[in-house]
Amino acid sequence: MTGVLNLYKPKGITSSAAVVACRKILGTKAIGHMGTLDPMGEGVLLLGVGKATRLFDYYLRKDKVYEAEFAFGYETDTLDIEGTVTSRAAHIPTQEEIAAVLPQCTGRKMQVPPMYSAKSVNGVRAYALARAGKSAELAACPVEIHSLACIRETADHTYLFRIHCSAGTYVRSICRDLAYALDSAATMVSIKRIRCGAFTADTAVPLADLPIRGEKALIDAATAIADLPRFDLPDDCFAPLSSGIKIACDRPDEFVLYCKGELFGIAHAVHGVLKVKTYLRDTDESSR
Repeated sequence: MTGVLNLYKPKGITSSAAVVACRKILGTKAIGHMGTLDPMGEGVLLLGVGKATRLFDYYLRKDKVYEAEFAFGYETDTLDIEGTVTSRAAHIPTQEEIAAVLPQCTGRKMQVPPMYSAKSVNGVRAYALARAGKSAELAACPVEIHSLACIRETADHTYLFRIHCSAGTYVRSICRDLAYALDSAATMVSIKRIRCGAFTADTAVPLADLPIRGEKALIDAATAIADLPRFDLPDDCFAPLSSGIKIACDRPDEFVLYCKGELFGIAHAVHGVLKVKTYLRDTDESSR
């Protein structure tokens, strides 16, 4: 069993718990998620099944799109509604004021992750330090916020935003930094991942439906990486390729490698030699 599952994770469970549930439903241990989603979050959670678990790095670096609600007027230690209030702001911005600063919050940024995050500080997770009452300096990381739009007001002082951002971006940090730009404070009160790469929430399989759909819910590996260019080696390269013999290659890009119509994986050239960096070939079904 190999493929990618575009799962719609419900609110209230961790990404790891969703993986455990899918393992039981599909009857296989070879499942892993490709980019965590907070327990309070819902939406697209991509899971690799079988050899497709090897696509972790490929999907981890994909752009994401979120819809999130930010409540202005207070901040919590976790930067979301599940934390403890640590400060309040006298100034509550209007929607017009918010719209005016959005352009300065987009583009390439150095973003400081939330203290309650999985970032490591001297080998210790930041959230573990925070729970122990210890403070630490988290290094700012380069991210890119492609677009940030205020959609509408959903409650008093609370607005829905749509965010298109690079991998590694923390929406909670966007909430914090936007509020600071407005001389205010804010907390994220909801988040939905509506897209990861080419996979969207409206085509995701709800966890409750997976027992009915089963293995049919999986997207085959070839389709899952179809956004990369395809390169077919000549048929006479099949034997050396299968045996690990070096093959000359000067392509500058990353590509999906095929030979005799068979998917081998994601490949690139290293010093003029073909290298399959993510091997996806199902050798059990490919004895040619």
